[in-house]
Amino acid sequence: MHETRPHGRDVVAALRARLQHAVRESVRDALAVLLPVSCSGCGAADRPVCPSCRAALVPAPRRIDRAGLAVWAGMEYAGAAASVIGAFKDGARTDAASALVPAFRAALLAALAEVSIGDPVEVCTIPSTSAARRARGYVPVEVLLRRCGIRSTPVLALAKERADQAGLGEEERRLNAEGGLVAGVGARSFGGGWRPHGTPLARLDGRRYLLVDDIVTTGSTLAEAVRALTAAGAETAAIAVLAETPRRFPRHAGTSRETLRDIAAQGGYGGRTGVVDPPFRTG
Repeated sequence: MHETRPHGRDVVAALRARLQHAVRESVRDALAVLLPVSCSGCGAADRPVCPSCRAALVPAPRRIDRAGLAVWAGMEYAGAAASVIGAFKDGARTDAASALVPAFRAALLAALAEVSIGDPVEVCTIPSTSAARRARGYVPVEVLLRRCGIRSTPVLALAKERADQAGLGEEERRLNAEGGLVAGVGARSFGGGWRPHGTPLARLDGRRYLLVDDIVTTGSTLAEAVRALTAAGAETAAIAVLAETPRRFPRHAGTSRETLRDIAAQGGYGGRTGVVDPPFRTG
C-alpha cells in the first residue's frame, strides 16, 4: 500500500508553528518573572488565564430564548468561565480579554449567519452608567468588540434611574427595565450614556442592528433595548452575547424566582451597568 508522506512545506509549517508556540511560552515565562500575575479564573500563578481555565472558555455558541427573543451566546456563564468573565468585568483584569474573544466572536458570527440579506447591519451595545464607567475605566463589551475589529454605533442611552436588579424576580426585573432605554442618533453623546430629560433624538428609520451585550440572564434588558430600537424606527436583526446564565428550572422560569443557577463567582454581578440582568447575589 502506498504510504503518503507529508509534503516538505507542511513539515516546515508545522515546525514553524511549534517554534512560534515555544517562543510565546518563553516570553510569557519571562514576563511572569518580571511582572507576576495569577490566573483570573483559578488564581494559579504565571498566566492571565491558565490552560485549564482557558479550556473552559472554548467557544460553544448556542441559540437560546430569553424574554421571547432569539439570542446567540458564545458560552455558558458557569464555573471557571464565570470567574474569568467576572474578573474581566469587575476586577480590572483586561488581560483576560484575549481568552474571551474566541467565544464572543463565535456568538457574533452565529448571530449574523441568520441575518437576511438587505441593508447593512450596524452593531450597538447596552450603555453603562457614568458610575460604572468611572469605576472600571473601560466598558467590557466594547473592549471585546475592539479586539474583534468592530466599532459599535452609539444609538442607545439610559432614559431613567433604575433600581439594582439583583434579588428581583423575573417579573420585577421586567418592570424595572421597562422604559429604561431610549434610542436615536447621538444617543451616547451624553456623559455616561444618560440622555437629559426631554432631549430629542433623531430617528433610526430603516437602519438594522446587531444588538450585543456581555451576559444575558432573563433577557429583560435585551427586550427593553429591542423596544427602544423599534420605537426609533430601527430593526433588531440579531442579538449576540458573550455568555448566558443557565436556568436551573427552565420549565418553571415564568413563575419561580429561583430560575437562575446560584453561582458564587457571580456574587457581585449586576451593580455596575445601568440596565442589567444579574442573577441572585451570593455571599
